[in-house]
Amino acid sequence: MAEYNAIEAEVLDDARLTLEEFARACAVERQWVVERVESGMLGDGTRYISQWRCTSHDLTRARRLRQMEFDFDADPELAALVADLFEEVDHLRRRLRAAGLQLE
Repeated sequence: MAEYNAIEAEVLDDARLTLEEFARACAVERQWVVERVESGMLGDGTRYISQWRCTSHDLTRARRLRQMEFDFDADPELAALVADLFEEVDHLRRRLRAAGLQLE
């Protein structure tokens, strides 16, 4: 069984990562990142990697995509759908907290 060493870090939105740094932070090849940006699964809709600027949200989403693809052998499109659903659930939970409600 493979052993994984998790590293917790806070990514600031002001910080800019190069493509290589972003790929390394996600534990993937740079081509994996390029394919997901060009297909619209990562980023702000910019389909050209040369114009893309990553945010902490992109890093979280990329790690989620990677986890779904590698751990569950999910197709990239399915992994993106699952990531969308996670993001929607997170958004709804924030709205509930803002309204003073808590889920159990």
